[in-house]
Amino acid sequence: MATQHSRSSARLMMAPAVFLLLVWMLVPLSMTLWFSFRKYLPLRGGDLGWAGFDNYVRFVTSSAFWPSVVTTLIIVGGVLVVTVFLGVLLAILLDQPMWGQGVVRILVIAPFFVMPTVSALVWKNMFMDPTNGLFAHLWRFFGAEPVSWLSQASMPSLIMIVSWQWLPFATLILLTAIQSLDSEQLEAAEMDGAPPLSRFFHIILPHLSRAITIVILIQTIFLLSIFAEIFVTTAGAFGTKTLTYLIFQRVLESQNVGLGSAGGVYAIILANIVALFLMRIVGKNLDA
Repeated sequence: MATQHSRSSARLMMAPAVFLLLVWMLVPLSMTLWFSFRKYLPLRGGDLGWAGFDNYVRFVTSSAFWPSVVTTLIIVGGVLVVTVFLGVLLAILLDQPMWGQGVVRILVIAPFFVMPTVSALVWKNMFMDPTNGLFAHLWRFFGAEPVSWLSQASMPSLIMIVSWQWLPFATLILLTAIQSLDSEQLEAAEMDGAPPLSRFFHIILPHLSRAITIVILIQTIFLLSIFAEIFVTTAGAFGTKTLTYLIFQRVLESQNVGLGSAGGVYAIILANIVALFLMRIVGKNLDA
């Protein structure tokens, strides 16, 4: 049992790490807030003084703001649907005894360790290229005209690329949850004559509810800031400009740091709203 002295010692030893973490988080946030109230144009005069809420008004009234928010939410929602659905199926499959099970699990998890830029480049050049891509050759083999995926089906293509990268994470979490399921429940249901679908919906899926909520929460937090895949593939064209990419355009392409910083504050607000909403859902499921 920890004594007051040991708890004080633990807090003292953790203090430097906590301080560095706070500095790491608060300094960029403070600078973002500061620049959001300034008219700062690095290549056109530098800091031109106090702008008040002008940057916030200009950013939110921009014609590209709400479409970028909608695009962000569509991509996040699409990736979550794909990764959760396929993650459950893969987790159930990988839980079955098979030859080379360890190797198969490593291969399934491997895409999660690929950098987003590399993953997007592989999909763009090796699979979705309308001339030499794998999908183009398959289309020609079946006598169909190849599809220019990133221009004609840009949103589904992006969802596919991002889902491929995040599917291993969902599979790993859900596989761990399935392995913690008491096998006696499934055996008893099978002996009682319950069909596979009934066992899945009444035993396996309720057991996975907590793991699914955790997957949704963690993935949503990271997917709200998706950028690299869009930068490499479509560069924000064809209706794929997310809020993060819009901020990038305002800061680097337009060289308006104040306007981009205001957009960063909006992105933080959006992420916190979504996170709080999901936390309420997660809390209910975890308490159930």
